[in-house]
Amino acid sequence: MSARNESERGAVKNRTTVERTSDREVVVTRMINGPPRIVFEAFTRAELFKRWWVPKSMGMILLSCEMDARVGGKYRLEFDVGAPEPAAFFGTYVEVQPNSRLAWTNDEGGEGGSVTTVTFEDKGGKTLVVLREKYPSKEALDAAGTGAAEAMVETFDQLDELLVALGESSGQ
Repeated sequence: MSARNESERGAVKNRTTVERTSDREVVVTRMINGPPRIVFEAFTRAELFKRWWVPKSMGMILLSCEMDARVGGKYRLEFDVGAPEPAAFFGTYVEVQPNSRLAWTNDEGGEGGSVTTVTFEDKGGKTLVVLREKYPSKEALDAAGTGAAEAMVETFDQLDELLVALGESSGQ
């Protein structure tokens, strides 16, 4: 039942794990090279988010990114996926605890949509990020597959690269 992927790609050499922990949940875990405040901002500020969220290897282009990261606020991402119409992902923030916890609905899936919860735990200047995708049923998770969660391996590599670039640009 437990599928596990691990990555040590990229210059930062942090490991990402992807695990199906139950019939309804996939968990992605990664130590990120930056403090929770900065990692949280990378998840909630559109200008940072669009610089790391889309795995480069997928060939998708993030056309637009709108984020209102407050309880009840909405987000909407539109991607060019090579189809006549862009693919949209959207939902509502249901929990926002700055620098420690963030949760949102994934409404494009209708009633089969998941809820994503991300925690940010300070580990001496680094951040342990745990992202949980919880689906309403086993069938909904089976239909979604774990491809998106597995893409987080590359996505988190890109987040670490962004934080290195931000640190260099601020002279740290």
